[in-house]
Amino acid sequence: MAGKDIQHISINHSASDHSKNTSMAADTNESHLLIIEDDQGRKEFPLEEPVYSIGRDRDCNIRLASQFVSRRHATLVRLPREHNSHSYYYRIVDGDAKGKPSANGLMVNGRKMPNHDLRNEDEIVFGPQVRAIYYLLRNTQRPGQTDSSEYDITLINPGMTEDLED
Repeated sequence: MAGKDIQHISINHSASDHSKNTSMAADTNESHLLIIEDDQGRKEFPLEEPVYSIGRDRDCNIRLASQFVSRRHATLVRLPREHNSHSYYYRIVDGDAKGKPSANGLMVNGRKMPNHDLRNEDEIVFGPQVRAIYYLLRNTQRPGQTDSSEYDITLINPGMTEDLED
C-alpha cells in the first residue's frame, strides 16, 4: 500500500533545451521501429531501408502471419523531412508498390486510410488480430554527455514516515 506514495522521476536533457544550436541537428540520431503483433506473436523490425513490402507473401520484407491479410498488404516508403536533411519519416501506403490496393485496406489510429505519414506511436491495423505500432525514437545524446539514467531519483512521500499509531 505504501508503494502508491513512491514517485519515480527521471531528469532528461531534451533537444528543445538546445533548439537554437544549429549543430544539434547533426547530432540528433533517429531510429524507426515497427512492432508487429500477428498470429505468431510479437516481432520487432528496426526500419532502415528506403522501401518495405508488408504482407503474407514469402517475398515481403515484413511478413504477417494471418489469413485475413493480403499477400502484399502495404508498402512503407522512407521520405526526407523538408526542414532537416538529416532526418526522414516513413509513409505507409495501402497495397503493393505497383498501386494495387489490399483487400481489406489499412486502419491507422482507428480510421481507414489509403496512406498515412507515420508519427510516433501510430497504430496500424491490417486485419483481425494483426496490428503494428510505429515508434520514432530520438537519441539526442552527444559524445561526452552522461546518460540520463544516472540522474534517476526516487522520492518518498513524507506521509509514509508518520507513526503507525495514527
